[in-house]
Amino acid sequence: MPDNISERDALVNRQLPEMRLSDGSSGSMTGPPAPPPHYLNAEGRAQYRFAIEGNAAFTGGAGTLALENARALLEHGLSGLALLDIRPEQSSEAISKLQEDFPSARVTTRRVNVTSPEDVNVAMRSVKEELGSIDMLCCFAGVVGCTHATEMHPSEWKRTLDINLNGSFFSAQAAAKEMIAQGNGGAIVFIASISAHRVNFPQPQVAYNTSKAAILQMKSSLAAEWARYGIRVNSLSPGYMDTVLNEGQGLERARNIWASRNPMGRMGYPQELAGPLILLCSGAGSFINGADLVVDGMAASR
Repeated sequence: MPDNISERDALVNRQLPEMRLSDGSSGSMTGPPAPPPHYLNAEGRAQYRFAIEGNAAFTGGAGTLALENARALLEHGLSGLALLDIRPEQSSEAISKLQEDFPSARVTTRRVNVTSPEDVNVAMRSVKEELGSIDMLCCFAGVVGCTHATEMHPSEWKRTLDINLNGSFFSAQAAAKEMIAQGNGGAIVFIASISAHRVNFPQPQVAYNTSKAAILQMKSSLAAEWARYGIRVNSLSPGYMDTVLNEGQGLERARNIWASRNPMGRMGYPQELAGPLILLCSGAGSFINGADLVVDGMAASR
């Protein structure tokens, strides 16, 4: 009985931790951005608006989507790039090409298991030490499986949520700690999916859909909690993208169905995700926080 009483007393007398919001003043981390330098012409102001400054870490960095979008950030001025992946060697040729094409930027790779908080924390600290800062985190690490729910083994369910959801949180948490210590804010972009908004057809993929839907709420929660540190947290929800994962004769029927249900009549291309990502990582997105940008050509609309 005493134990039960003490547990109830602790429950009814507990005090909740409270988030702090910024006051938005010029001295805060969320104050209005500085205007472009007065000496810039129209072209210079346009470039300034979408300039990418600082260093970025990409989880799932050896994948097609990540590499295509990392290239875009480098084209817009990214100084340093850390590609974190469970198997970075799978894209060694493409990564070498990035280093060759952008000799003034520092491009590095690390083998990281995003489901391990310890692994992720060590990786983020080492990236900060090597590059000097972490200013952007883009979470591309993810897996998908198409299995009927009644036939799904618990290990598949757990693995999908562990990589897609837990891995994204552990990465964001570790990066945010470094950004807060730096004291100059940052941008975090999760890769959600149209699967977070609607049920895919024809393939059954409940674990993937659930993991991506959870990312949307996580994005909004972290955006509110970390805004006072100048950290903006947003997400992108791509539709079906024409990558190697969606190629092959075995997927021809599914690809035709996906295209037929899209008003634009096709799948997306990896480079079509780059513009929205640049928006969210650059000064052009300085007042975009807690948003999800759907990039899908209105997929599965009918």
